[in-house]
Amino acid sequence: MQGELLRVDQSRSPREGQVSSEERLRPERLRTDCPVLLSERLVMRAPHEEDIDALAHLANNAKVATMVSRMPHPYTADDAADFVRRTKNGEIGKCVYAITKAENGAFVGCCGVEPHADGRTVEIGYWLGEPYWNKGYTTEACHALVDMVFRTRQDVDQIDARCRVMNVASRRVIQKCGFQFQGSGLAASLALGSNVPVEWYRLDRKTWMSLRSWGNIA
Repeated sequence: MQGELLRVDQSRSPREGQVSSEERLRPERLRTDCPVLLSERLVMRAPHEEDIDALAHLANNAKVATMVSRMPHPYTADDAADFVRRTKNGEIGKCVYAITKAENGAFVGCCGVEPHADGRTVEIGYWLGEPYWNKGYTTEACHALVDMVFRTRQDVDQIDARCRVMNVASRRVIQKCGFQFQGSGLAASLALGSNVPVEWYRLDRKTWMSLRSWGNIA
């Protein structure tokens, strides 16, 4: 089970190695409103170097890469190291989380939040490694991420999510989190080198408030 539009551009930055002192402070500023998230079985925190091997292993899977917008395939240890570096530098989204198991700290996937230009909308994305599919981890992580956004960011009115039309499992996660279908369109797939059909869903703050116990969602 994996999500779709985690906007992770793995390409190298032409300014790598030329970061100003002001920019070096950016990661700390960006993560001040990205707290560690705890759920029943998961801990979601900033990616770090110790995740690189597990990240490269789990992400180097066509079943994952073709369901995430900007993940290359094959996916190497260098790609994983670059991803961790870029999250630290604040170059990827607003908040990017490593999803780990609470019981042993095992890295299982990633999720993140990216703001839209309107200032009122953010988009969430996620993916899990194949060994961890069909265990409810994706829904659990998305619940925690959605709750964090609406509880800590009063300026956010709505959250978007997208999934490939063919991804039944991801669609089910989105629907279980209360998102409502808005329309369909195309999104780029780096792994496939083409655009693919996707569905667009949205959850507004009012709907979230009525469902935030999550027990009301089938």
